[in-house]
Amino acid sequence: MTEPAAYPSELDGHIVLPNRRLLRIRPLRRCEEDAVRELYDHLSPRTRFLRFFSQTRLPDDILRMLACVDYVRQLALVAEHDNGNGSEIVGLASFGAIEDGRVKVALVIRDDWQRQRLGTELAGRLLQAAEARGFHRFIANILSDNIVARRLLGSLGDVVSTKISGSISEFAFVRRRTK
Repeated sequence: MTEPAAYPSELDGHIVLPNRRLLRIRPLRRCEEDAVRELYDHLSPRTRFLRFFSQTRLPDDILRMLACVDYVRQLALVAEHDNGNGSEIVGLASFGAIEDGRVKVALVIRDDWQRQRLGTELAGRLLQAAEARGFHRFIANILSDNIVARRLLGSLGDVVSTKISGSISEFAFVRRRTK
């Protein structure tokens, strides 16, 4: 296994949402498990199910997979809000390399931060970071009733293939180029 890359500070930045709230977007630090667990704890059962296909506690192996990034083959970007008592993570977008130069991508936004274009911004930045690391094909697993995720995929990517297994669709896509 290769040595993990240095922290990609070039991915650190800020965004202002339509509601004028300022958020910091930054790479998740290597093995920053507590922050991921705290985000999970603030998700509604419905959001947990839509993202993790489960409503129970976040399994340790999934937590490690999300948090133990190497910044090249595994990367996560978080959206942080300064709540006056410190910062809290309100969104997480991640990718993990799989075979054939593809990456599996995932996104979750805390319920009270949804519908503010945060998911679109975070997902777009994640896809750009993946492409900068040589990954140009993406895989997303989406529940059939997750209309919001399907719309987001449609706005950011061009689907090249779909596999359906029960209520989960696996979409292979490339990032849509803006004109």
